[in-house]
Amino acid sequence: MAPEYLSPGVYVEEVSGGNKPIEAVSTSTVGFIGGSKKGPINEVVFCPNWTTFTKNFGDFADGGHFAHAVYGFFNNGGARCFVLNVGLPEEGEAEDKLPARYIGKDEGPGARTGLHAFEEVPEIKIVVAPGQTDPAIQDAVLTHCEKMRYRMAILDAPETIEKGGVDKLPKPRDSKYGAYYFPWIEIYDPNHGNIFVPPSGHVAGIYARTDAERGVHKAPANEIVRGALGLKYNITKGEQDLLNPKGINCIRSFPNRGIRVWGARTISSDPEWRYLNVRRLFNMIEESIEGGTQWVVFEPNDQTLWKRVSRNITAFLLRVWRDGALFGATPEQAFYVKCDDETNPPEVIDAGQLVVEIGICPVKPAEFVIFRIGQMPTGGDVAE
Repeated sequence: MAPEYLSPGVYVEEVSGGNKPIEAVSTSTVGFIGGSKKGPINEVVFCPNWTTFTKNFGDFADGGHFAHAVYGFFNNGGARCFVLNVGLPEEGEAEDKLPARYIGKDEGPGARTGLHAFEEVPEIKIVVAPGQTDPAIQDAVLTHCEKMRYRMAILDAPETIEKGGVDKLPKPRDSKYGAYYFPWIEIYDPNHGNIFVPPSGHVAGIYARTDAERGVHKAPANEIVRGALGLKYNITKGEQDLLNPKGINCIRSFPNRGIRVWGARTISSDPEWRYLNVRRLFNMIEESIEGGTQWVVFEPNDQTLWKRVSRNITAFLLRVWRDGALFGATPEQAFYVKCDDETNPPEVIDAGQLVVEIGICPVKPAEFVIFRIGQMPTGGDVAE
């Protein structure tokens, strides 16, 4: 409705430019769930640094693997995490109650425990339960991430290999929302000297470091594990040949190059979601578009709206392409956005729906680098 002018004068009007920029969401905020002797139980606490964690939950003497995981996260480049203490087992408590504490209960807002408490913190994008290799707990973490849609689980392999070698290493159930790491790493503990700890916290920090330095489209692999002094098991190339196709990401020690994460796969059997960075890139794009288009709800569903939506999403994906996250020499090769009368026929409009079709071509990691080398003929000319 046009403004009403009743007397002479100068009037200033604010006119909407029509564009609603879509901002990329954060991708590296971690939710840590574990047990400590100190601190509140089943209360999610925001920790922007190691000092805040120790003030709330104590240090290595109180939290063990849990504390070392959070320290490793910050030491490897992590900046933001939410911490949930589910407590330590009481004396005489049955071991089978451990999964119940991690799974928790959903008794409504403010009364959620265990993993359900993380449902109230939308900022979390990575979930870690350091050192918890119980299949029931790992399944619960994966289920939580699948339910929340835009979260990834970082899971730990057991500390010790049973008889049969690495070929018998157990693996979590199939999921495109999880990544699995082996073996445990050796670090320095101020109270006990060198000990072995699960790698998940350190790896979560590498995710955050890679996201900040390169972007979520860069696979969080071939990166130094800061603080790692050694490994529980030194994996050979032949052993990794067995593990990598199963989606078990190895951490390996290389002469003169240090200890590095040497795998970037999910635990999904679906080739489309084989690579960790592809899944995380889609998570970021999907959530960013979902959050950045909330203004569309209840707008008149016509061609004008379709053009505005297409323009805003195209502008966002253009920035993603320019950052190197999409494959293609031109934007047209990298993505497309379709929102017209073909995706929105009368029956769709009558149902109160607006349909936008988006296709993107993600950059996949150069997992296998192959150089084909042959001998040149003696005295011959170099082929052009």
